[in-house]
Amino acid sequence: MSTDLPRNWCDMTIGEVFTVTLGQSPPSSTYNSHGEGLPFFQGKAEFGDVYPVARKWCGSPKKIAQKGDVLLTVRAPVGPTNIAPTKCCIGRGLASIRPVDGIDTKFILYFFRSVERYLAKSGTGTTFNAITGDKLKGLPIPIPPLPEQYRIVAKIEELFTKLDAGVDALKQVQAQLKRYRQSVLKAAVEGKLTAEWREQHHLDELEPADKLLDRIQSERKAKLGEKYKEPAPINTTNLPYLPKGWVWTNVDSAFDITLGQSPPSSTYNKNGEGLPFFQGKAEFGNIYPTKNKWCNSPKKIAQKGSILISVRAPVGPTNIAPDTCCIGRGLAAIKGLGGVHTKFILYTFRAFEHKFSSKGTGTTFKAITGDQLKKVIIPFPPLIEQNNIVMQIEQILSNIEGAETVLEPELKRAHSLRQSILKHAFEGKLVPQDPNDEPASVLLERIKEEKAKPNKSKQLEII
Repeated sequence: MSTDLPRNWCDMTIGEVFTVTLGQSPPSSTYNSHGEGLPFFQGKAEFGDVYPVARKWCGSPKKIAQKGDVLLTVRAPVGPTNIAPTKCCIGRGLASIRPVDGIDTKFILYFFRSVERYLAKSGTGTTFNAITGDKLKGLPIPIPPLPEQYRIVAKIEELFTKLDAGVDALKQVQAQLKRYRQSVLKAAVEGKLTAEWREQHHLDELEPADKLLDRIQSERKAKLGEKYKEPAPINTTNLPYLPKGWVWTNVDSAFDITLGQSPPSSTYNKNGEGLPFFQGKAEFGNIYPTKNKWCNSPKKIAQKGSILISVRAPVGPTNIAPDTCCIGRGLAAIKGLGGVHTKFILYTFRAFEHKFSSKGTGTTFKAITGDQLKKVIIPFPPLIEQNNIVMQIEQILSNIEGAETVLEPELKRAHSLRQSILKHAFEGKLVPQDPNDEPASVLLERIKEEKAKPNKSKQLEII
């Protein structure tokens, strides 16, 4: 906080200028969720952009905040703020800061948002971060003349409105890119992405997909011998039309499937001994999962280049195995045969993620069985066209990712600009000073006089 303040400003502390009330949680037996008593706020979990959302009420509050008080989280985490929308009960995760003598609530709110990082660093504690009442009340705050406070708030809100509009526009573009990404995958598996390519090639020269499936079954039969089972036929009666040379098939007919099985936890390690061990979506990246565990005694193994699909909590997300690895029961490994491109499987599964997800069942969490996974029906083009599909998808996705890499820094820049606006505001650099404004020192003398009055002592007690 700057000590080089404009003329007519004063540097005071929160405790000298405002009424601070530290929250205290009432007995849990006094809570209810049907609106009896005062709204009860406990911390950041209930906060919105400006006002908290009431989920609990209390009939026997210990500590009360008045409508218009700034609510500050003082533990786990320290620093976030909202404004009390009405008289309310506050638990010990919050403190209320009450404006006095005409000081605008928004002026206090924006000040605390300008120093939120500083407050977070001021917190102490081993179990969770917290800030004491004394430290809060001793926090310095620059106080401008009252009319200038109003001008500062108005200017902050004017600039924030423009900034919010820009951020909303960036987020809309992000959402459009996400939809476009999915529409590209949809067009790919419908054959629309390669329609022009097909016109330029003689389809009679291509091995049709049904012949490719026959080759896959021949490979599988040679590998399994007497254990080989013919895949069950599928009913294509109500399925959409596919381009010439394509066929509908199911996962079981086109790929080898390995269902994961978790080894004993005693066989896990984090020092790289054994095979990388993947358990589910939590380890997934954009294409490849992150290695953070290894296993010396794997139960089920996925080969390098296999598609890893999450089969429980949630069902459907996919990655590619970066190496031969151990897979737990949250995953299945899908391996292409007959030269099928790994990325073709990945993008096809991503296009049909909703279909895999819809097969999930369970009350505690959704999961898909091996039999359900095998029966999921997908479109299957000729091998050369599969390779062309992958190439076209990746060209388009590369452009999308390029646009996204531009958007992300702009969103971060908007956040930095917001903090810069607040910093300038409380250094006296956001709006011009008016020499005709009543000095802040006069305002603060009035506040001190009000605090000193006996009949106000209880009302303005700093707890």
